Amino acid sequence: MAVAQAHKELRFTRAGQATGFWLAAAVLVMTALVFVLVAPYRAEHAELPHPAWGLVPLGLATLTIRLAVRCTRHAYLILSPIGVEIFPLFRPDSGMQLIAWAQIDSAEIAAGRLTLHYNLEKTAGLHLSLRPIARLQRDLLTKAIQGRFPSSA
Repeated sequence: MAVAQAHKELRFTRAGQATGFWLAAAVLVMTALVFVLVAPYRAEHAELPHPAWGLVPLGLATLTIRLAVRCTRHAYLILSPIGVEIFPLFRPDSGMQLIAWAQIDSAEIAAGRLTLHYNLEKTAGLHLSLRPIARLQRDLLTKAIQGRFPSSA
């Protein structure tokens, strides 16, 4: 689906969350490699596991890599002229949530969390974790929110 005015939106991916999955995938690939590398020594040491056991961490590594790629490529938050679009990790097409700018009274970023307040009393709203967003991109998000709500911290 093509975006009508892509130049007017800020897209934040789950790249910060993907880092952990990339590291886990590397550890799982190395674990699978260990099973293959110890295979020649099985004749001398019967207690060593069969190299086929390396398929288990390799399969898990495949799933982890797919998840890391998904986190790296797909959006978590989009700030558009319409409002804030929030995408869940799984089934983003059906679970996407759009919060129009008109619904948001104020916003603040504190303690690694974006809080969107729906009323002046700040009794209704939404908390979003900023951990999935890469550290360098959090500054850009902070500037964008402060640009939209100048009184926000």
